[in-house]
Amino acid sequence: MEDWYRIVASSVWEMPADVKRFFRSADILSDNRIVFNIAGNNYRLIVKVEDRFQAVYIRFIGTHADYDKIDATTI
Repeated sequence: MEDWYRIVASSVWEMPADVKRFFRSADILSDNRIVFNIAGNNYRLIVKVEDRFQAVYIRFIGTHADYDKIDATTI
């Protein structure tokens, strides 16, 4: 998570390809949401990107099993 934070804090993402450049396994969802695999896909992290503020808001952190129980596009 610390590595993820360092990369995100120093990045400017203008399009989904910018995210994929650093995080190839990231899934780009609707409504500016991105799913990241953490710790060998044992955990999932969902963020929402607010372009106008250049901000990334964490919406969910949990195990892969917990992730399967939620709707990543609305959380």
